[in-house]
Amino acid sequence: MYSVIVVPPSCARVDDQIRIAVGERLMFGRATPDGGLAIAHQGVPRVAGEITAHRSFWLLSNLSEDQTYVVENPEGAGEHLKVAPGRLEAPVPFEFARVVLPAAGDLLTFDVWAPRHAFRSADRRGLPGPATAPAFALDRTSRYFAVLTALCEPRLRGEPHAPLPTVEQLVERLRPSWPTVSRSTVYWNIDYLALKLRLRPGPDTAEPGRRVNGKKESLVSLALRFDLVCEDDLTVLAAATSGALR
Repeated sequence: MYSVIVVPPSCARVDDQIRIAVGERLMFGRATPDGGLAIAHQGVPRVAGEITAHRSFWLLSNLSEDQTYVVENPEGAGEHLKVAPGRLEAPVPFEFARVVLPAAGDLLTFDVWAPRHAFRSADRRGLPGPATAPAFALDRTSRYFAVLTALCEPRLRGEPHAPLPTVEQLVERLRPSWPTVSRSTVYWNIDYLALKLRLRPGPDTAEPGRRVNGKKESLVSLALRFDLVCEDDLTVLAAATSGALR
C-alpha cells in the first residue's frame, strides 16, 4: 500500500506521479540517482533533499547548504512550515502539501500527498462527569459571525496572503443581507469578537491607556489557525442575503 504520492512539477499524467510506500525514501534535486525526482533548474542543488514516507505523514530532509524550504498546506489559508538547511527528517503533517524551493530567483514547487490520514470519532457521550467547555463558543447565525466570515473570506478563497477587507468593503459585502449595516456596527462587531475571543481584556480588567493594534489581523489569524471559520462557512454570507442573520 503506497503511503505518499509525489507529484512532480508540471505533472500532467497520473502515470508521472511517484508513489512510495511506508519506510521508502525518495531523493530530489538537479542530479538525483535513478528513480529520484529530477528538478531541472540550475538553482537547485544536485541533491536537494529527501522524502521519507510514513503511515499517515512524511519526513522532509533539507540537504541544501543554505536554502530554507517551505512546505505549504494549499488548503490551509496560509498554513505552512519551514525546514532549515541541513535539517533532517522534519515531520510534515499535511494531507496535501506543496514543497517550495527557492532557486536562483525562482520559486519551484512540487506537491506531496499523504492520503492515508485517518480520524477517530470525537464522540464522548456516555462518559461520566461534566461536558468539556468549548474553547471558542461562536453562534454561526449571528451578525458577528458573518463579520468574521467576511473578514476571512479572501483567505478562505485560496489567497492566503490577501490583504484583509477594509471596514468599507465589509459594509458593502454585508449590506445586501443587512441593510442597516454601517461602519460603526462593523467596528462594534469587530470589538465584540476581540473581546469574545479574548484578544483584548474586558472593560473591567483593561489597563488604562492600553490599546490592541492589528485587531482584524489577530482575529483572522486566530479564526483560521483553529478552524473557527472554514470554507463551508462562506454559505453564511450567501444565507445572509435572505436576511436570516440575527
